[in-house]
Amino acid sequence: MSILIYAESVEGKFKKTTFELASYAKKIATEAGTTLTAVTVNAEDESALGQYGVDKVLSVKSDKLKAFNAKAYSDVIKQAAEKEGSKIVVFTSTTDSLYTAPLVAVELEAGFASNVVALPESLSPFTVKRTAFSNKAFNITEISTDVKVIAIGKNSFGLEEAQADAAVEEFSPSLNDNDFTISVENVEKVTGKVTIADAEIVVSGGRGLKGPENWGMIEELAGVLGAATACSKPVSDLGWRPHSEHVGQTGKPVASNLYIAVGISGAIQHIAGINASKVKVVINSDPEAPFFKVADYGVVGDAFEIVPKLTEKLKEFKANNS
Repeated sequence: MSILIYAESVEGKFKKTTFELASYAKKIATEAGTTLTAVTVNAEDESALGQYGVDKVLSVKSDKLKAFNAKAYSDVIKQAAEKEGSKIVVFTSTTDSLYTAPLVAVELEAGFASNVVALPESLSPFTVKRTAFSNKAFNITEISTDVKVIAIGKNSFGLEEAQADAAVEEFSPSLNDNDFTISVENVEKVTGKVTIADAEIVVSGGRGLKGPENWGMIEELAGVLGAATACSKPVSDLGWRPHSEHVGQTGKPVASNLYIAVGISGAIQHIAGINASKVKVVINSDPEAPFFKVADYGVVGDAFEIVPKLTEKLKEFKANNS
């Protein structure tokens, strides 16, 4: 009765969120006195999962699954759960996993809890803490079904090494043609920079930057910090930045360790989408900007003076501590 995780990979590579997932699930497996199994789809270097406690890997290799398909992937994970007799199935909170997890829950007749931010408070009854109301509150959820499916929030647990064998076993689930009625024609990806989904630090700009010609200072600060760049909805609507950088409740949610907002007033929809970030720094010339009410650190002043000075200080710090 192994705990099962879906170890998501992108172009065959595992990202930090997958290793965080393994670290989290290993803790549950240890408490439950059982093992941890991962199911992978067209992944490479699956033995790397052993560093974070995975005892066994069910490795699925199929050209039909080369492009993400929520229905087909959920069917694969369901069959893996049945094979292992898993009563607890754990996902990350990436976009693909959040499409897949509810489908797996339906197929396994399982209760499902998303946005889980801590280890289960109890395994019997199975009780988890999760965020609610756009990260403004927490609730305690009890799942009473025989099988439980949960998805952990990004950056909610961290990485913990727990060396295990990660024995790789070939797994060939049956693939139903009805799962492939929708096909992927083309995938366009942003390359050459840190993506919002993977970033631990995000530097975001708003209309206070006055125009796209001033975005260089945002990119320079992000480059020094190894951060992703983002923007508010008005900025993307104006065409200053691509919509792929729009963060907030109506854009991409952000749960970074550090979120720096430059020239963003702090509309409720924007704050709701970034509220899960651990530390929020706001730079704005308006001392009454709503964003200051939720900021951990706030700087009132002209961003065109503050950001370049901050960037230079960070460069000096890195040069002196490299």
